[in-house]
Amino acid sequence: MMCEECHVRPATIHITKIVNNEKVQMHLCEVCAKQKHLGFPMGFSIFGIGDFGDADFSMGKLLSSFFEPAGEQFDNISTGVKCEGCGLTFDDFIQTGRFGCSKCYTTFKEQINPLLRRIHGKTYHVGKVPRRTGGQLRIKHEIDRLKAELQEAVNAEEYERAAVIRDKIKQLEEIRETKEENPKNE
Repeated sequence: MMCEECHVRPATIHITKIVNNEKVQMHLCEVCAKQKHLGFPMGFSIFGIGDFGDADFSMGKLLSSFFEPAGEQFDNISTGVKCEGCGLTFDDFIQTGRFGCSKCYTTFKEQINPLLRRIHGKTYHVGKVPRRTGGQLRIKHEIDRLKAELQEAVNAEEYERAAVIRDKIKQLEEIRETKEENPKNE
């Protein structure tokens, strides 16, 4: 694909912008992207914090962008707390974007959880399971989830809801048993 601007060099920077639910794409060479002040090497501004080509780009600025919708600046979250394992402060983490040891995750949990939730949607690792081999595991997780929901329904004395959940659990257990007996039918 050739550059849409000069039509001479190959396009190496591809920009997709969505404005008012309209998708606009630009395919530019590095030279035209620089001329348009789009940055280098990535060619676009990340989260409004400046181009990757800027000398003042830091991991802290990237991380701070995840807090901005809440009106918080990452730079203002400093706590003065130090990790017992390595002595790293949260300010050090902001500058480097890296923890010093495994204890840092526990030490800075309160500050990091909103960031993890924003990036990944959850604060715990879910992982991925291949579809071919993951059928049994998905069913097991769904049964575990339903059992917890059943316990909540019983504790709240919502017996009709509990009965529906119990029936779903039985249905899934039957499916799981069938798949265990006949693994080729997954």
